[in-house]
Order: sequence, then C-alpha cells, then structure tokens
Amino acid sequence: MRIYKTSDYNEMSRKAAHIIAAQVTLKGQSVLGLATGSSPVGTYKRLIELNSNKDLNFSEVFTVNLDEYKGLTPEHEQSYRYFMNDNFFNHINIKAENTHVPDGMAENPELECKRYEELICSLGGIDLQLLGIGHNGHIGFNEPGADFVPCTHCISLTESTIEANKRFFDDVEQVPREAYTMGIKAIMQARCVLMVISGKEKALIAKESFLGPITPQVPASILQLHNNFILVGDEAALSWL
Repeated sequence: MRIYKTSDYNEMSRKAAHIIAAQVTLKGQSVLGLATGSSPVGTYKRLIELNSNKDLNFSEVFTVNLDEYKGLTPEHEQSYRYFMNDNFFNHINIKAENTHVPDGMAENPELECKRYEELICSLGGIDLQLLGIGHNGHIGFNEPGADFVPCTHCISLTESTIEANKRFFDDVEQVPREAYTMGIKAIMQARCVLMVISGKEKALIAKESFLGPITPQVPASILQLHNNFILVGDEAALSWL
C-alpha cells in the first residue's frame, strides 16, 4: 500500500489525476475502472484540463464504471451514466462506444450482471481502478455483509447508503433501493487500485479499513491484500492513519 497525504481536496484531486494520466500516457489503450460520487469529481476536472491542453489523450481509452442504480434510465439526472457524461465523458476526446456503465434498465438482472462481467473480461481486465469509499466502507455498491461477493451483482442498498444518497433526490422515497455493482473480484484483479478519500468524516472508516481486520463487514478492508494499492487522501481523512 502506498499512501499519499495531501493538504486538501484540490491537492488530492491533482495527485490522483496525475497518477491516472501517467497510466494513460504509458498505455494509450488503458482500461480505466471509474467511480462516481463527490470524491472523484475534482480528479475528473483536472483530467479534463489536461485533455483540453492536449497533454493527455483519451481517444483509445476504454472505461468500465463500478455501478449503476437499478431502474434509472441513462438520461435520468441521478443515474451514474448521466453523472459520468456530465462530469467527464462529454468533456474529453473519448469515444462514446468505449465507455461502459451497467444498464440500469435491463429487463433481466441476472443476464445484465453476466453481460457486464463478460465485458470486463473481454477488455482484458482493468488496468487502473479508481475508487471512493462510503461511510460504512462500501466500495462501488459492495455493502457490508457476511461475505465478499466476487462478481457483478444486483444488490439491495443499506439504509445508511440510501440516507447518504438522498441529498441527490427530491425525496428519500425516490432513492433507488437496488443497484448493479462490480464485484470484489474484478476490483481486486485490477492491475492498480487508486482510492481518493477526503474529509474528517471519512477518518474513522479509513482507520477501520486499512488498520483494522480484513472483513466483509468493512468491504474496503480487502484492499489491504492488493499488491498495487494507492491511497490518496487529504490530511483530515488520513488523520487517524
């Protein structure tokens, strides 16, 4: 595990963006695993700047996103496809057909999970996986549970995750109760895993994840076993490490 402690969110975002930029520069056809949420937004903004300045080329890059809400169309403003288009894809020179997000409107959840798992395999796996972390230690929508679930699956979201996400919706009843998520196996098989973490409210879960026991009750704790895991966080988030 490599840990980079930064002064604030902006410096964290710059550091993470430079790590991703190095990956894309070294391998133009990189497969990037991407995340949504507030944590990586600054990283995406910095990558957009690098692309706009012709310092970074995404024309041959492939992406696979971690997750998507079940039941939301790609056009829904709270879908993760919409988030990625709005915050990243629409502002860089990536081919739309090379960007992949689980289909929240798939009629058969089991087949959609199988399709997405096969897609990741067909791309040769993930070169660099970007992650955030939930307050309960979830990565993607891999929630605390009895076991680490290896493959892409449809999961019922915990009340704490629904509560955390309700700020994005007009009413808590509008928050989807299920989501598709990449499994632990694909994340752990990524050749590099990069996590960004910011804010004092994440300090406790950072300590539990990276100084505590490896347990499916804290899904992120399994990253202790990854042989190329990079943690980039600001001083507040890493204050207990």
